[in-house]
Amino acid sequence: MTIEKSSNDANVRPDVQEAIRCAQEYLLAQQHPQGYWVGELEADASVSAGYVPIMYFMLGKVDPIRQAKAVSYVRSKQNPDGSWSTFPGGPGDLNVSIQVYFALKLAGVPAVETFMLQGREFILAQGGVRSANVFTKIWLALFGQYDWRDVPRVPPEVVFLPNWFYFNIYDFASWSRATIMALSIVLTTRPVCIVPESANVLELYAGADNMHNVRLGNKQRLLSWRSFFLLADRFFKVWERLPFQPGRKAALRRVEAWIVEHQEADGSWGGIMLPWMYSLFALKSLGYQLDHPVIARGLAGIEDFIVEDDTTLRLQPAVSPVWDTAWSIVALRESGLAADHPALQKAARWLLKQENRHAGDWKVKNPQLQPGSWSFEFNNNWYPDLDDTALVPRALRLVQLGPEQAGDVTRAVERALGWILGMQSKDGGWASFDRDNDKQFLAYVPFADFMSPLDPTCADVTAHVVELLSDVTCNSNQAVQDAMRRAINYLKATQESDHAWYGRWGVNYIYGTGLALAALAASGEDLNQDYIQGAADWLAAHQNPSGGWGESCQ
Repeated sequence: MTIEKSSNDANVRPDVQEAIRCAQEYLLAQQHPQGYWVGELEADASVSAGYVPIMYFMLGKVDPIRQAKAVSYVRSKQNPDGSWSTFPGGPGDLNVSIQVYFALKLAGVPAVETFMLQGREFILAQGGVRSANVFTKIWLALFGQYDWRDVPRVPPEVVFLPNWFYFNIYDFASWSRATIMALSIVLTTRPVCIVPESANVLELYAGADNMHNVRLGNKQRLLSWRSFFLLADRFFKVWERLPFQPGRKAALRRVEAWIVEHQEADGSWGGIMLPWMYSLFALKSLGYQLDHPVIARGLAGIEDFIVEDDTTLRLQPAVSPVWDTAWSIVALRESGLAADHPALQKAARWLLKQENRHAGDWKVKNPQLQPGSWSFEFNNNWYPDLDDTALVPRALRLVQLGPEQAGDVTRAVERALGWILGMQSKDGGWASFDRDNDKQFLAYVPFADFMSPLDPTCADVTAHVVELLSDVTCNSNQAVQDAMRRAINYLKATQESDHAWYGRWGVNYIYGTGLALAALAASGEDLNQDYIQGAADWLAAHQNPSGGWGESCQ
C-alpha cells in the first residue's frame, strides 16, 4: 500500500468532529487542579494481593477493611480454571497464582473454599512451588514458607566492585539495580515473619516436595554463564557458613547507605513497587523501627499508590503523571485545542516544574553529561527515562506560554536535547534509563527469571527520540544530524523479517511498528522505500475485524 505524510483535513466528518469534542471535554474534566493528568496503572492480581503480606511484614497486622477490599478485588480476577493471569484474558500463571493464594490465606481465607481448592489444583498441576521462579520463592521464604538455604545469594560485597570493573551493580538495569541492592541485605539477614498456622501453604508443594529440599536447579553445560552463576551461588553459600567473613559488616553498611541515599522524597525507591518493598524489608531486617524517618516515609508513600473505592483496593506498581500529562497535551493540541488554552498552559507549567536536574545513577557511566530530563512518576530523581524526556519537550513546544516562561521552555528543551544525545547507545538506539546496558551474560543470573537485568535499546524509545530530534531539527547542529542518522540506521537494522518492529514498552508489534513509522515520517525519510512500505503493509494486514488495531500480551 502507499502512505503519504498526513495533513490537516478541513473536511472532517461531523460524527468524527463530535467524537473529538466529547473526548476533549472528557480529558479536560480529568485534569488535576495542579495541572497534571494521571490514570490508574493496572497490574496483575499479585500486586494488589501483595498489599496484605507487605503490611503484615512491616506492621504485623493489616487493616481489616482494606484487607477485605483487597481480597474482593483479587477474587474478581480469578480465572475459571482457578488460576490468576499476568494480563487480562491471558493464561493462568503459576507465580501470580502462588502469590495470590498465599496472600488470601494470610488474609484469613480458608483453604477449603471452593475457589481456593481450584487455585491449589491449578498450582499443583503446574508443578507447585518447585516450579516457581526465584522471586516467588524469596517471597515465601520471608514468611517461613520456603527454606532460605535454597534461595540464591547476592553477596553485599558486590557493592565494593569498582564502576570500571567488567561486572558491577551499574551494569544492571536501574529497576534490577535498586532491587538487587535491597535483596543483598535481605538474602544475608534472611528475616522470617511468622504467620499463623492457617496461612501456611505447604499444600502447594507437589508430591514429595517440601520447603526443605527444593533446589535452584542443575547446571546445563559445564562451560556456560548459567553454570558459572550456579557454581558461584554454591560457593557463596559455603563461604557464608564459615565462622568469619571479612568485609561483610562493611559491605552491609555500604549497601544500607546506598539504599537510604536512593530513597525518593515520596518514600519510594525508583518510583516502583518492587525495589520499594524490598528496601523496606531490608532496612527492617537491619533493625530500623517503624518510627525511623526512612521507614515512616516509605510506608506513608505507599498510600499514594493505592486506588480504593467502596468495594475494592488496588495497589499500583507505579504512577505515570508525567507520561500521562505529556500525551494529554499532545492529544488535545493535535485534536485542535488552542495552544494558549488555560488547561494546556497549566499542564505545561506543571511539566516545567517536574524537570529533573539531579545527577542520578546514569551519571556513573556518563560523568561529563549534564542533567536535564524527566521521569515517569511524581518523584524519581535517580532514574529519569529517555521515553519521557523525548516526549515532554514535544508537548511543551505545542503550548503557548508568556514570554518569560517561553524562555524557560527553550532552556529546558535544550538541556533535554543535550542529555538525550549523551545517552545514545553505541548501536545508535536508545534504551529507557541507561546507555549501553547490554552485557548479555547477566541474563543468566538466577534472578533473571522474574526481573530483567538488562535495559537494551529498543525501537519504541528510539522512535520517540527520533520524533523529538525531528521536531527540534537544527541543520547546523552536526551532533543532532549524526544522532539522527545513527538512529535511523538502528531502526533499519532492528526491523523484523516481516517488516514489523518489536515494542518493548507497549504491546508490542503494533506499538513498535506504529511508533517507528511515525518517527521515520517525521524524520524526512522517503516513505516510498521498501522497508517503510513493507511495514505499512504489515500494519494494514493486522487490522482487527472491528476496524481497530491491538494485540494480546501473549
